[in-house]
Amino acid sequence: MQVVPHPDLAWEIWRPGVETRMLISALTGAAELCLFEQKVAPGMGAPTHRHDVEEVLTIIAGQAEAWVGDERMAVVAGQSVIVPPGQPHGFRNTGTGLLHVHAMLASPSFEARFDGVAEPVRRWQAAP
Repeated sequence: MQVVPHPDLAWEIWRPGVETRMLISALTGAAELCLFEQKVAPGMGAPTHRHDVEEVLTIIAGQAEAWVGDERMAVVAGQSVIVPPGQPHGFRNTGTGLLHVHAMLASPSFEARFDGVAEPVRRWQAAP
């Protein structure tokens, strides 16, 4: 059994107004998924992007607008959004306080394709 102590994991600036820390990934020994959390300032979020695998976004605190394809919805603490593989999606903090999100991908590392960017973003991969 492997136990990962979350308080020991570093936060990093993902983009302005968004701090991220990877909790579980290939770097911590996961083989099939990754779990990360984000703290998102009001008005900030994740721009439209896609993953080749399913993702679940869980709102821990705060409120957001989330979109998957052409569908948009308000989501609040205690709700999750299931994003099918390959679907364009994103979210934005619509509240006045901090938005706290957990995201789980069905992959041990993070890979995303952003509109207008030629190369995918890859993070938290195990060494080759």
